[in-house]
Amino acid sequence: MADVKITGLHKRYAGGVQAVRGVDLTIPDKQFTVLVGPSGCGKSTLLRTIAGLEEADEGTIEIGGAVVNDMRPRDRDVAMVFQDYALYPHMTVRNNIGFGLKARKLDVAEINTRVMSAAKMLGIDGLLDRYPRHLSGGQRQRVAIGRAIVRNPQIFLFDEPLSNLDAQLRDEMRVEIKRLHQEIATTMIYVTHDQIEAMTLADWIVLMRDGVIEQQGAPLDLFERPATKFVAGFLGSPRMNFVPCKVARNGAGARATFTDGRSLPLASAHAGAIPEGELTFGIRPEHISRAAPGASLRDGQAALTATIDLVQPTGTRTFAQFQLGGVEVTVELPSHIVEKPGASVELLVDMARAIFIDPRTDKVLRAEA
Repeated sequence: MADVKITGLHKRYAGGVQAVRGVDLTIPDKQFTVLVGPSGCGKSTLLRTIAGLEEADEGTIEIGGAVVNDMRPRDRDVAMVFQDYALYPHMTVRNNIGFGLKARKLDVAEINTRVMSAAKMLGIDGLLDRYPRHLSGGQRQRVAIGRAIVRNPQIFLFDEPLSNLDAQLRDEMRVEIKRLHQEIATTMIYVTHDQIEAMTLADWIVLMRDGVIEQQGAPLDLFERPATKFVAGFLGSPRMNFVPCKVARNGAGARATFTDGRSLPLASAHAGAIPEGELTFGIRPEHISRAAPGASLRDGQAALTATIDLVQPTGTRTFAQFQLGGVEVTVELPSHIVEKPGASVELLVDMARAIFIDPRTDKVLRAEA
């Protein structure tokens, strides 16, 4: 079993900086877990502590049921893939991949078999006699991953491995890494600041902030049911819109009124559960659409007239901005619906997908509460 259990973990640095603050985390065997968050949130420090490259100040780390706090990195049976590849420039691809096995004095035939198997899996078997300087960034990263694969470790650790690649190569490598996990079915822990990487790769996301876990769960659970404003704003591209509002009862229903005087009716699921008062209204760009002419509104839908300030075409979709309550709001529309600023557009807001946040705590208020 290659499960990981972290209990009460703290990591401090000189100058009073505390990078990790009492983290408790269990990662089951064979799960692909992504540690994600903004720079400085403690995700890389947590990964390096699991690897043994950093020493925990408090707490325990267990791998496969064994406490590894006092074990050297080489004895923890983990393999780490770094952001900068860390390849030996004077060695061929073949020797880079097999270097760790040679250091462990494995039989030459066994080394060759493992190297060729890993190279074929990663599609670099035709590059084995080249040197790193002759490879592209994506090929170098495949070599670094191959060096980890041949070790047959209990756990793979990835520290922002795609950060140095261009957008197209990142897309390709995400596919390769996800396919790799499906093929070898080994526990993987992956660190990134990119929420797209987190959403597309993970079985389980651990979203960190200021050295603690803000929320963890399956990718769609975090995306659709964020616990806090931070989680709601971090996951999703473009990010969720947040607009201050005042919620007030209106007979059996309720309305959210914004500082410019416009208001939207709450969906019936929210109306009885969301409290009255000053709140923050949250809605994702994709949950605002173009209203069909003459169509009647259903429960949970609200009409809104908007004057477009800014248009950002992407090809398949267009992101457009308009003002609501003094805040710039982004809407995601099909191409050619809006092509120039100044256009007046009738929009449909999916109020059933909206969230309401208590501005005093930044916690999302649940309709089922």
